[in-house]
This record gives sequence, C-alpha cells and structure tokens, in this order.
Amino acid sequence: MYSRFASAAPGIALFGACLLWAQPVLCLDLLGGDFQVHGFASLTLVNTSDNNFFGHSDDRISNNFSEVGLNASWRVTPELQVAAEVLSRRAGGTDDGGARLDYGLADWSPLSSEEGRGGVRVGRIKTAYGLYNKTRDVPFTRPSIILPQSIYFERTRNLTVSADGGEIYVERYGEGGILSASFAYGQPQTDSDAAKVALVGLNRPGSLDSGLAPDFQLLYEGAGGTYRLAFTATRLDLHYKPGFGDLLRSGRFELTPLIFSAQYNAECWSLTSEYALRRSSVSNFGPFFYNGTADGRSYYLQGTYRLAPQWEALLRYDAYYADWGDRDGQRFAAATRQPAFSRFARDWTAGLRFDVTPQFMLRVEAHWVDGTGFLAVQDNPNSQSLRRYWDNYMLQASYRF
Repeated sequence: MYSRFASAAPGIALFGACLLWAQPVLCLDLLGGDFQVHGFASLTLVNTSDNNFFGHSDDRISNNFSEVGLNASWRVTPELQVAAEVLSRRAGGTDDGGARLDYGLADWSPLSSEEGRGGVRVGRIKTAYGLYNKTRDVPFTRPSIILPQSIYFERTRNLTVSADGGEIYVERYGEGGILSASFAYGQPQTDSDAAKVALVGLNRPGSLDSGLAPDFQLLYEGAGGTYRLAFTATRLDLHYKPGFGDLLRSGRFELTPLIFSAQYNAECWSLTSEYALRRSSVSNFGPFFYNGTADGRSYYLQGTYRLAPQWEALLRYDAYYADWGDRDGQRFAAATRQPAFSRFARDWTAGLRFDVTPQFMLRVEAHWVDGTGFLAVQDNPNSQSLRRYWDNYMLQASYRF
C-alpha cells in the first residue's frame, strides 16, 4: 500500500504546489462585500484491499474521486440574498464529473431583529439532513474525507443533497442559545442514473421519478456552539417506470428516515454522534425483485482532537443495518441469493488532517470495514466477487479560495 501511494506522491506534490502558488487569491469581493465568489478543488487517491470504492481501487490506486466547485452570493438588499454553486464531481461510477447546479436559491428574511429572524428560501435548496448535509459539498467543512456512510450515503448523494422547491425557516436567539426550525418541500434530484442504479440495479431500461418530499429539522445550539442537538425527519417517495422489455413492474420505494444528532465541542476536542431510524418499503416490482418492508438502523460515534493549531486527528465507529430485524442479512440472502453481508456495514475509521495554510489542506484516512452495505453497484457490478472484510486507505489534497 505504501509503495502505491508513494508512486502517486509526485502528482499530489505538483497539485499542492500549484495551489500554494495561487493562495494569495483568497476570494472575490465586489459591491462593498455584498457580492462574493468562492471556490474549492480537491483530489483524492483511494486504495482498497478488496472491493472497489470510487472507481477501480482493489489492490490499485484510484484517482476517480475529485471535486471542483464555484459558488457566488449576492446580498441584493438587507432582506434578500441570492446564492448558487456549480459543482463538478467525479466519484467512481456514481458521478462522471459533469458540471451541474448543486444549489441555486433566493433567501428572503423579512423578519430580522436581535431576538431572531425568519424567512423563506426558494429554488434548488440545500436539504437539512443531519448535522453535515448542508455543507457536505465543501471538503474543508467535512470532519473527514468521506462522511459517515451510515447516515450520508455517497452512492445516493444527489437524492438528499438538495431539492427544487421552497423552505420556511425561523431562528430564535436567547441567553440559553439559538433555537432554529425549518420546513422544506421540494422535488429531489432523480435525473441521474446513480439513484436509479442504487435502487433497482444495473442495466434497467426504466426511469425513476419522485413525488414532492417534505423535510423538517429542529436544531438547538447552546453555550456559544459548545453543544448542538438536532432532530431531522424527511420522506422520500420514489416511483419506477418500466422501460421496453423490462422485467420489473411499476414499483414504489418509500423511505422515512428520522435522525437524532448530538455534538459537544470543547477547546481541543469534539464528540459527535447521530442515530437514524429508517423505515423503508419496496412494493409492486413483481416476482423478479425483492419486495418488502424493513426497519433499518444506522449510527456513528466520532471524536476529533486538535493536536496543534494545524493538526487534527479523528477516530470513528460507523454502523449501518438495512433491516434491524435481519441484521446479519441471512433472510435477505436466502430470498435473493445475494451476499448476506451486503445488508450491513461496520466501519472503524482513523484519520489525520493537516492545514498547510488556511487555503490548502491535506488529509489521510484509513477504514477497516466489515460488510459492503454502502458500496456502489456501479463500482462492484458482480456481487458474488465482493468480500466481507476489506480495508480502505485514502489521501486527499484540497484547496479553497
């Protein structure tokens, strides 16, 4: 593993040198700071002992995970702000690097005072989903190279990252902290093959559509952000329309995750945990598909420690079960002849972050995984070749301005 990453080191070094050369350009501020432009870029190398993650990484180096984003915001009036981000993301077989609008919205807050504020957002809005979803697009805002896969799946990222619709929000400021609530109603992004493949498999000629999805979040921050507590509830209602010669019928996916989040931030360390209850229903696909209901569970416990002003260490345990009543996947395996371990994943993660400058960051991360529950079928088309126990090593360089 060391020799493989060492062979890729010159490329990482060149990438870093170019970013350091460009670091005096921090951001673009116009109109007295009311108009701002920012951006970021990251490149990640991935190596796995077995299975594939973000491209062909099994016993080789994959460079098929990169992110480039450009975002802008304009404070039109004290009450109205518009913002948008264009993102190009490569992520193995789940994302091809094409440029797309990650979010684009107008934020109007007519109610604003020292006690709080309230308003509405319309457009392609970021989905409130746990603690990290609204900022997961920028590598610097994530606690690790990849977020805990038990909560924030990479293989179905577009389904939950943003939606086309509207959001009502209110924030209340007090001596005890900040209490905020939001309710959104919008159309999830189902226009890519990634979501369809994750739900019905490869080479299906049909299409996936979604009804309007509600999303509610209640968030409390106390003691100046020392602790944060949140509750998130959403519902996805996805419909599959068969194509010509399709073996599947007009099926329906219903998913209702409830997420409980807690975080404590001390001077040098942070402790974060999230727990999700996932009620799912798969129906009307016919005899050639696995129909049924499941009560999934997923959770993680994560600690970070600031070793020095520029160094941070991370340790996390992350667990995902597609069906709590069939945690070992044996009933699923008997019904489908698919590997039982594809219904769960337990991941120990250790990582290290080094902020070379405020604009340039390096990260290294190791995962020791039992199960394949969060792997993308695009990168692993032959389920019979999957291995239950596998390791994942990642090296990332990121820049922002």
